[in-house]
Amino acid sequence: MHPAPQITGTTRLYGSVGDPLRSAKSPELLNRHFAERRIDAACVPFVVKAEDLSAFSAGARAMRNLSGLLVTMPHKQKMLALVDELHPTAREVGALNVVRCGDDGRWVGAMFDGLGCVLGMQWEGHHPANKTFLLVGAGGAGRAIAFAVAAAGARTLTIFDVDERRADELARSVAAATGCATSFGAPDPRGCEIVINATALGMKAMDALPVDPDRLEPGSVVVDIVIAPDPTPLCRAARERGCRTQDGRPMHEGQAVHALRFLGFDYLPAGRSAPDMEGPG
Repeated sequence: MHPAPQITGTTRLYGSVGDPLRSAKSPELLNRHFAERRIDAACVPFVVKAEDLSAFSAGARAMRNLSGLLVTMPHKQKMLALVDELHPTAREVGALNVVRCGDDGRWVGAMFDGLGCVLGMQWEGHHPANKTFLLVGAGGAGRAIAFAVAAAGARTLTIFDVDERRADELARSVAAATGCATSFGAPDPRGCEIVINATALGMKAMDALPVDPDRLEPGSVVVDIVIAPDPTPLCRAARERGCRTQDGRPMHEGQAVHALRFLGFDYLPAGRSAPDMEGPG
């Protein structure tokens, strides 16, 4: 056990921003890291409704000891307009999940959901290269994952979203940027080696499943970015179908590695190997 960080007059502040934050892991993860490394910093949750994000951001800029924000649903796209600069990851995806608040007052936004998802899959032995994918969800996380798995060498990528125009636009953008054979299609997992749920379906007890589990290929991999409940309804149904499953934890750990590096910290979860961290920080 590590002692809780001591809050002092020099403590740097980091925030986890979203609504809801009941299953948010960032405060626990960051505070454990700060305690282990004896870093004079603390992370706290900020529950901010969608309509209050602009007011929150304006007020947060007045706090000169605020050094970073971890951004989650439903703010990943709206926050784009509230930062001063976009890291290439956020500019490509059109969403962000971390903001670095500089001492000069400039906020820089980046997006590591996609790189984190790929890293988490690699840790679990589910390598994207030359695989056929179905991705359900073209929101902030889905957009990031689409670009990342395509860049990691996916053979084909089919994207579904209830907003067909959004899914089609994403498919065209990913194909143009990566050369991956990417298209909009139905949420039919037949013939797909890896199926990814990038929606929030599964967080609530009455949610429908994002795909029909009876159509899953036995032996395929099902990745659910939802963290709680454990297992998620999709993972439970997929296991019954004979699929290998991965919940949201490896992705969360993977994006934390990238996000904390972006914020200036050297973080690696216990038992995990370091990724190739070349490229812009």
